[in-house]
Amino acid sequence: MTIYATLSDIIERAGEDEILQVADRDRDGVADPDVIAAAIATAGSEIDGYISVRYRLPLPAVPNLIKTWAVSIARYHLHINGAPDHVVRDWKAAMDGLRDVARSVINLPVDEAGSQPVDGAGRVILVRPTKDFGGFL
Repeated sequence: MTIYATLSDIIERAGEDEILQVADRDRDGVADPDVIAAAIATAGSEIDGYISVRYRLPLPAVPNLIKTWAVSIARYHLHINGAPDHVVRDWKAAMDGLRDVARSVINLPVDEAGSQPVDGAGRVILVRPTKDFGGFL
């Protein structure tokens, strides 16, 4: 699992008030770092699942597009009691974008020398040795 966004990135988009409302689970007036870390980790896992279909991980650098999607996904997961419509819209847009990456509809702006797309077919080839019964099969 790769970390694609930070708490600072989420605060930049959502603001400190929103983060305090959704991440202060013990009601002590401070956003719980474990709650935020879990949301960021979940976003990273979801993103990895989609982009690993086409790109070798870890990416050499995190494109801004991926960071934007990570913030949207993490923010959505922080809203355990239901996210506002604008947060849901951002999350859906991020998930649609990730599906488009996996389906080769869009490409990530990555350094071609650093991370080449992998076989888009997603095939796995298993090779089993044949049993040799003294040269007779």
